[in-house]
Amino acid sequence: MRVLIAPDAFGSTLGATQVAAAMAQGWADGAPHDDLRTLPLSDGGPGLVDVVQQAVGGTTVATTVSDPLGREVPAGVLLVDEGGRRTAWVEAAQASGLHLLAADERDPGVTSTWGVGELLEVAVAEGATRVVVGVGGSGTNDAGAGMLAALGAGPASALARGGLALREADESALVGLAGVVDRLRDVELVLATDDETPLLGLSGTSAVDAPAKGASAEQSQRLESALGHFTDVLGRVLPAPTDLLTGRPRRLDREPGAGAAGGLGHALLALGARPVGAVAEVLRVTGFGVAAAGSDLVVTGTGRLDWTAVRGSVVSGVAEATMETARPVVAVAGECLVGRRETMTMGLAGVYAVAEQPHERDALVADPVATLRARTARVARTWSPAR
Repeated sequence: MRVLIAPDAFGSTLGATQVAAAMAQGWADGAPHDDLRTLPLSDGGPGLVDVVQQAVGGTTVATTVSDPLGREVPAGVLLVDEGGRRTAWVEAAQASGLHLLAADERDPGVTSTWGVGELLEVAVAEGATRVVVGVGGSGTNDAGAGMLAALGAGPASALARGGLALREADESALVGLAGVVDRLRDVELVLATDDETPLLGLSGTSAVDAPAKGASAEQSQRLESALGHFTDVLGRVLPAPTDLLTGRPRRLDREPGAGAAGGLGHALLALGARPVGAVAEVLRVTGFGVAAAGSDLVVTGTGRLDWTAVRGSVVSGVAEATMETARPVVAVAGECLVGRRETMTMGLAGVYAVAEQPHERDALVADPVATLRARTARVARTWSPAR
């Protein structure tokens, strides 16, 4: 049997490439007679650059950027030349990722996206005319103000001190924004995200996402106020584009994805970025459709399969894309917190959790590779018994 193994990362524990390797080893243990192919995937968060480079090649330009607290961290921009055009892949989490912060450092009131702007500058300096920015895994909530500052939109003292400082911003803080927009006019910016969170409101980024980044309920409310003020300022400095259907100004803060990565999506939209689904873009560029059609079974994986994975995740994207090929899809998850009804709705023929009992969770944490390999071997024996 031809088996395609196409997983996401297991959170910050294992990258997608490591997950794919462990699952392939496990499948080979359980069904050595099968023909295996691995295709690691990403939702636009940590590991995006590695996944794309493994699939299509390209050159990684190594650089050093600022993390959410201004410390230097290594990063890289992937450059891919095709058809006379240079595309740069930027993984925002390399500069603004939550994984860069210790538990006691997580404070979305002060973390900044400055380093993301530094990554964009590298991409442009290397001659990219198309820049795809994956924004998953963020540890910031500054509406992309830090990124704008790094690009030259205004002083770091006003824009790169985190979300709470934006309540003090005025038009002078964005004095160079028009120049940034003009400089990037010939660069196609692509916002790669499946997060449809708006910037503001009860379902906005400060209310929904900031608590997971370390914000208290009170701080989330203050961040909401600060981002609302900054949005008004930005709207006065840079008038919103006109909606071609209604003829009215677009409310960028209300558009799906504006709240992605703590509002980084909003700043990219203001610069003219075109939003696309991150998972769909990765599936497209890695050639997933062709690989799935040439397989008898697709096996995907994720660290935690919960209600948030029902839409906009690698697992749901793989299941949906594979429906067109009429091939079955099964998932191996670190933990599964949804029922059979939800997984069937997603299009999964089976879901197998590595950790089903408390002691199994401890084993997964202690040795994720070995436990994932062992669970996948049992799945292989179920789906591809020895002849």
